[in-house]
Amino acid sequence: MNVRPAAGLAIQYTFADGKYHKRKMNKQYFEALAGFNHWADQKVIGWLDQINDEQWTQVVTSSFSSIEKTAIHLASAEKIWIDFWTNAPDPVYLSAEFKGTKNDLIAIWKKASAGLKYFMENHLQEDYQQPVSFIYPNGTVAQMEYWQTFAHIVNHSTYHRGQLVTMLRQVGFADFSSIDLITYYIYSSKNIFVSSETKEVITSMDLKG
Repeated sequence: MNVRPAAGLAIQYTFADGKYHKRKMNKQYFEALAGFNHWADQKVIGWLDQINDEQWTQVVTSSFSSIEKTAIHLASAEKIWIDFWTNAPDPVYLSAEFKGTKNDLIAIWKKASAGLKYFMENHLQEDYQQPVSFIYPNGTVAQMEYWQTFAHIVNHSTYHRGQLVTMLRQVGFADFSSIDLITYYIYSSKNIFVSSETKEVITSMDLKG
């Protein structure tokens, strides 16, 4: 359950032990998500950089019919949300017009991923509940609160990165490492209870699914 408090943050309520418990959606949480998304993007981009053009365009059944089309969709979404957040004039989905090479797309995706991280990290917490307008690919205009769109784009990118892992396997790529959120937390943790040995094992282990 979500409510709108008088002075600021989006608040979620979780039900446990027969009662509701209040939980704020705070800046630290979204900064962590922003860092995770950028970190995972860079790892996947690194894998894409290693495949050849035949693997890039090979027909592989998923939400989209190739690694190329899936990566275009993912990069397009990250790029256009920055346009929506910054009220860019006449935002256009990259997926509707992109005709470039793999390297062209990687350059665009790197810039979008870094821009998304920067915006989320620097957006004022007190403005999380302000509305942001956006346009669906079919032209429908809608509004959500900033914090909801932050959560959406990270979830969206995570979903399609997972698809890219599966598709990369199917075209013969095998040099993976974990891109789980918990791996990011361990990798970036300053917690004294997370040993350097644990970090090394977790961050270098192969993906199993």
